[in-house]
Amino acid sequence: MTPRENHLLIWTGSYTADNGGHGAGIGAIAAAPDGTLTWRGTAAKADSPSFIAVHPSLPLVYAVGESAQSVQAFRRRGEFGLEPACEPWPAGEAACHVAVDPGGRFVAVACWGDGQVLLYELDNDGGITARFAAAPSADPYDGGRPSRAHASLMLADGRIMTTDLGHDLLRVWNYVPGHGLVLDHEVVLPKDSGPRHLVQHPDGRIFVVSEYSIEIFAARAASGTGQFELVSQGPASAANAREGDSAAEIALSPNGKFAYVGIRGSNRICVLDVDGVRGHIRPMTDFSSGGDWPRHHLVRDGWLHVAHERSHDVTTFRLDAESGLPGDIGNRLVVGSPTALVVAS
Repeated sequence: MTPRENHLLIWTGSYTADNGGHGAGIGAIAAAPDGTLTWRGTAAKADSPSFIAVHPSLPLVYAVGESAQSVQAFRRRGEFGLEPACEPWPAGEAACHVAVDPGGRFVAVACWGDGQVLLYELDNDGGITARFAAAPSADPYDGGRPSRAHASLMLADGRIMTTDLGHDLLRVWNYVPGHGLVLDHEVVLPKDSGPRHLVQHPDGRIFVVSEYSIEIFAARAASGTGQFELVSQGPASAANAREGDSAAEIALSPNGKFAYVGIRGSNRICVLDVDGVRGHIRPMTDFSSGGDWPRHHLVRDGWLHVAHERSHDVTTFRLDAESGLPGDIGNRLVVGSPTALVVAS
């Protein structure tokens, strides 16, 4: 066995020169069992692949081109390489997030610039075959704010939930083959909270981090109707948010006992306790992320990796399994304008 065979591969999204960044495209990082990260190079040159997603069973990666307003599939080539598997498909303005159906039937793309939610059907080889635009969002409050779709989450029951940061909405969809996404229902969050990213807990709850109000909202599907309802709302941070702060990513520990939220501006990671009995989620502590502008982070195998868009690095912390708290920075890897960290399948 070579020293690299037991290393985990992590793909990185980035901002490139077309979006004022220092990245070159999709990057490849090898993660050793001791948490050390090693840069393996640019896996594929691309214009601002700011978010990426991995096919559940095929050696394919899907990336949005945020400035290029596109989505493209890349096929694994060799140990650390990717090559285009098709021509880019058009997306909307500032396409900022892509997610893949667990069954490999489609990918969903959220577009921050114009609020579009797009679905792209896939063939058995993972290639994109069709594009469908979902129904546009309507502002539930004053009607004068722009729609800002920001993320998609594939739910355990087969539905899809998306966030609209501009309209303070969670939107729940059903997938209809040959038609795209059909709206099931919507959940309205408090005005100007700005729902950004979301995760599903093993108990079925959806945790949503709000970019503007820096809170955690929990939603649960009601028995019988299946419609999601807000069940809790609280601060993401153990300390007060500071001027210029905005929340970014939320991730859960593998056992679902802890949640981790990144705050840009004051550059913190917030650790929250998830009570599986009473259903509460409460902030425990905040700590320095170790860099500037923690846009995204990855929790895996007892490690926390934080991608800093503006200081051009990824910092790594060991997480205590019992307390969920981090130790000192164990590794700092230089990476140009990293925006996403995704484990390769």
